[in-house]
Amino acid sequence: MPLLELVHLKKYYDSHKAVDDISFQINEGNIFGLLGPNGAGKTTLLRMITGIFYPDEGEVILDGKKFDPLNDIQKIGYMPEERGLYKKMKIGEQALYLAQLKGLSRNDAMQKIKYWFERLDMQSWWNKKVEDLSKGMGQKLQFVTTVLHQPKLIILDEPFSGLDPVNANLIKDEIYNLSKSGSTIIFSTHRMEQVEEICDHIVLINLGKKILDGSVKDVKQLHKENLYNLSLKDNIEAIGNTDIFDIQNKTPEKIILKIKENYSNNDVLKYFIDRNIEIEHFSEILPSLNDIFIQLVHGTNSVTRSFQNN
Repeated sequence: MPLLELVHLKKYYDSHKAVDDISFQINEGNIFGLLGPNGAGKTTLLRMITGIFYPDEGEVILDGKKFDPLNDIQKIGYMPEERGLYKKMKIGEQALYLAQLKGLSRNDAMQKIKYWFERLDMQSWWNKKVEDLSKGMGQKLQFVTTVLHQPKLIILDEPFSGLDPVNANLIKDEIYNLSKSGSTIIFSTHRMEQVEEICDHIVLINLGKKILDGSVKDVKQLHKENLYNLSLKDNIEAIGNTDIFDIQNKTPEKIILKIKENYSNNDVLKYFIDRNIEIEHFSEILPSLNDIFIQLVHGTNSVTRSFQNN
């Protein structure tokens, strides 16, 4: 059963269709990537999921029921891209205040704040003011205030912004842990390599419309181009196009080839074995999510071109 389902959501501003009939669902415990270029409608979509905006048409179904912002908001933790913290407030007081807004008692809030502050090495920050934090430190605080009430649905918009590699890995590990403990996570970012590493499932939107929906594995398989890396012990220079494959790129170390329609990788292997040419390495090249993103959003053949430039 999906934790969250969007059903034909629409949001218009005058004649601008910010969200234009988008539907998808997110299963419980998934880490879900919401992708799209600037202006695609991601922020509007997230604000409808959190009840900040109301859709003009369509429904948000949360935990099997129509989403009621007043009663269901405590099931959600939302970390916006912009820092949503009170600059003059001390960090400990702010975390306590926000936790109580989410329905925690003072004692429960203190216990959970101490747990997260210790876990993310923030104990010494308690009396610092938000305005004195670096962007990375502010991100860690926002992450804590987003998750400490143990929401069923966690929305993270560019959560790694400003974090150094050590703290980025720390937050990434916590995202995995939250997912394993049952939280469902929407992860919105422009960093495709992070999506590829972290997410189970992705949706790509552009100009307010959904243009891609599927698991990361299935999406990459769908957009592959029959390209393979090949390394031979010798005779690389002598290899050219054949009835089975075309050469896309060649260096002294490797060949990138494209298998023609109606042939398979076994046909390629047989071609070289029959000629007593020793193969050192043979592997399929799958497109990165970044290549697929550019190809779909901008309509360019970026997948093949990026391989040729490697």
